[in-house]
Amino acid sequence: MYYIYIIRCEDDSLYTGITTDIPRRMKQHENKKGAKYTRSHGYKNIEAVWTAENKSLASSLEYKIKKLTRKQKILLISDNSLFSELIKTEKIYRRMNISSFSCI
Repeated sequence: MYYIYIIRCEDDSLYTGITTDIPRRMKQHENKKGAKYTRSHGYKNIEAVWTAENKSLASSLEYKIKKLTRKQKILLISDNSLFSELIKTEKIYRRMNISSFSCI
């Protein structure tokens, strides 16, 4: 299973990524060992997580989220019912409850 996530950075920017292990990846971002973007912008907190069955689906969703405007990403974070309208896909993705990941 793959996870697609949006994190908020210390400068209030949003970063989207994929991983197979959310707690490990968040620790990497926190310790400035994650993506180049989060190393320079800092990690504040995780905002949203979705699951995908395989890497191809995860990469596709990551790409679609990265193409959204900041305003659209904020809408997606705050109201998951807008997912199909904003992402425009027939593929099945499931939003995860962030509290499911105990070490975040």
